Order: sequence, then structure tokens, then C-alpha cells
Amino acid sequence: MTDYFALLDEPRRPWLDAETLKQKFLALSAEVHPDRVHGATAQEKKSANERYTQLNAAYQCLSNPRDRVRYLVELELGRKPDDLDRVPDQLMDSFMSVAEILREADKFLREKEKTVSPLLQVRLFERAQTFVERLGEIEKIVAASREKVIRELQALNDAETLPLQRLEEIYRLLGYYDRWLKQIQERRMRLSI
Repeated sequence: MTDYFALLDEPRRPWLDAETLKQKFLALSAEVHPDRVHGATAQEKKSANERYTQLNAAYQCLSNPRDRVRYLVELELGRKPDDLDRVPDQLMDSFMSVAEILREADKFLREKEKTVSPLLQVRLFERAQTFVERLGEIEKIVAASREKVIRELQALNDAETLPLQRLEEIYRLLGYYDRWLKQIQERRMRLSI
């Protein structure tokens, strides 16, 4: 397995500075970018393309906090972090709140899609805005919870030894938060049109 941290000359830590990581990626990838080796031999082009592909994969992985934590745990333990089939207890209340508003929004969207009368569509617009506001409120709560976990990742950089069990838990938490945020944003977009 390629060590993406070593490939981008970064330490194996749970938190990386996004801008520094981007600059390293751009500098390293510029050397082997396909546009830069157009006059090279076929073997040199192939080698440059493989290196560019590896650098791109490393950057994509390490630039996303959840992917980076999963990858770090995988490197350190030699296995992928376990995914849980059930919602962690600490997320149960949030899970129920998010699930409830998403179900209500989906029900309303089905009703909205069936409505063809312009007069009724105007009435539904006001209700849609209420859902957009409610979804916005829950989105702020989920985003704040996610940000708290991100701050914990930053704090874990100072640990002498990596707390791999906690990193696995953080990986799962980020999975839930990221999934919820996507679902909420998708409903908000559909309600806004």
C-alpha cells in the first residue's frame, strides 16, 4: 500500500493544514503533469502519468478529513476501520431529529410533485420555505457537531501516540455528519426550486 502521507511529504497525523497540503500537491504534481512531459519518451510519459495519478489519489484522500482518518487508521492498524451497523449512542438524538425532518420534507416533496395547479403551487411555496428554514436550522446543528469533531482531530495532532480507537470513532462520526449534511442540502435545494 502506498503511503500517501510520505508521498506528499506530510507526517502521519490526523490533522493536516489544507493550504499546505494543496501547495505540496501542486508543486509535486507540476513536475509530472502530462502537459509537462509531452516531449518525453513513451516510458517516461507512462512513469510520469503513474506518478501524477498517485499524487492525485493521495491529495484527494488526505484533503478530506474522514478519508484521511480512515486511511491513517488503515496504515497504522493494517486494516480498514470497522463500520458500525447501528448509530452510536451519542448520535441517537441527532439521528432521530435529522431522520424526522428528512421524512417530513420527503413527504412534502412528494405532495409538491403531484400538485399541478398554479394556485396550489403558490400555497405550497410558503410551506416549502418553512421546511427550508427548518432544514437550515438542523444543518447548522449538524455542521457545528462536525466542526467540534474536526477541532478534536486538530488537538489529536499533539498526542505522543495516535489514539487509534478514538480515530476509528471519529471516522464513523464524520461519516454520519457528512451523510446528513448531504441529505439536508439535497432536500433544501429541491425545496427551493
